[in-house]
Amino acid sequence: MLSKARQEVRADLRAVSFTLDPKEKKMIQRETLAALFETYFRILKHSMNNSRYKATRFFPGGSHPLLAPCLEGLGKFSHLIDLDFMSELIACLKKLSGYTDHRGEIPPDNALSVSERLQCCIVAFKVWRSNLVALNVDLQDFFVQLYNLILEYRPDRDHGEVLADALKTLLWEGKQQDMLRAAAFIKRLATFALSFGSAEAISALITLKHLLQKNTKCRNMLENDAGGGSLSSLVAKYDPEAKDPYLSGALATVLWELSLLQKHYDPSVSGMASNVLSMANLNATQNPVQLSSANPLEAYKDLSMGLELSKPAGKVLTLKCKRKRRSKEFVALSPDVLKKADCTVDEDELREKLQSHFAVLRGISENERLRTALNHTLSSINMYKEYKKQKRQSKKSKTGRKKVTRS
Repeated sequence: MLSKARQEVRADLRAVSFTLDPKEKKMIQRETLAALFETYFRILKHSMNNSRYKATRFFPGGSHPLLAPCLEGLGKFSHLIDLDFMSELIACLKKLSGYTDHRGEIPPDNALSVSERLQCCIVAFKVWRSNLVALNVDLQDFFVQLYNLILEYRPDRDHGEVLADALKTLLWEGKQQDMLRAAAFIKRLATFALSFGSAEAISALITLKHLLQKNTKCRNMLENDAGGGSLSSLVAKYDPEAKDPYLSGALATVLWELSLLQKHYDPSVSGMASNVLSMANLNATQNPVQLSSANPLEAYKDLSMGLELSKPAGKVLTLKCKRKRRSKEFVALSPDVLKKADCTVDEDELREKLQSHFAVLRGISENERLRTALNHTLSSINMYKEYKKQKRQSKKSKTGRKKVTRS
């Protein structure tokens, strides 16, 4: 009797306080997590099967708008994924990243953007690091894919923050890289830093410096000997278009890009390049002075924010201002400024100006059409005259032959 009364009291208290039982709460969380991962895996399989539309500048996700949040969620909850699905998930991410097992085969035209393929590599490494004890997979294919995706990056189309995160996850974190692979990434990152803006360059240089610190033998690439560093005779000739970092022969070249980056307009980039070049005069056990302890992603965010804050404020322009010269800087007006500006225009006057403008354009196009017809007619007349001239000459030659035969 007393136990029943206690159970009733507990039930009443639970109903009043709106608190769930721990067992019921765990069950709900388990079901929610199972439904979440089921949704994620459906999105991945749909993205693998549907490659109809290509990603563009205006629709960077192509036909996969849910893939980016799906990959972000998989990376966030990677430690909760069941081990039975790990191998299938890694294979799915490898296929989505655009990797092909045939070295000589041209990779298929991937419908995913470069940012989405980079996110596939990032998620694969996060899943692997969350299950180091139970998961035994080779992630060399994702290194190869990152090596090729660096060349496909375009700042006006792709997200630089995703690339910086990929450099941090695959190259900055984790164990020491293989010497040949590290040398290939060092050379490619130096070329990448020379080709893009300050934010991308600083993230690439920080990763490059980290690889040189972890792989002291790769510091021979800082030597400016003709034909490469001191290890150039042990490897093949450098191939900048190689698809596999192990076949690039990067140890046969030098990092001449750092000398140009020392003259970069951004002081943070030029200072980092000088700091990396100073490693050539140090022993293998010594490291240069640490300029920044930030990883590539943090450095990219800091420099991007600094560039945004250093931009000059837009000046307020009115319609009554005189037309400025083309050499002056273009100022983008915000919607708020346009609303506040006096935009009253006489519609009749505007209509007359547009009519006169398009009348001139129609006259120019009609003039061009008439000139084309005139040139065609003149060429036809000249051809006819040439034909008549040749016909007269042929008649004269025939009459001359007849007179010669009669005589």
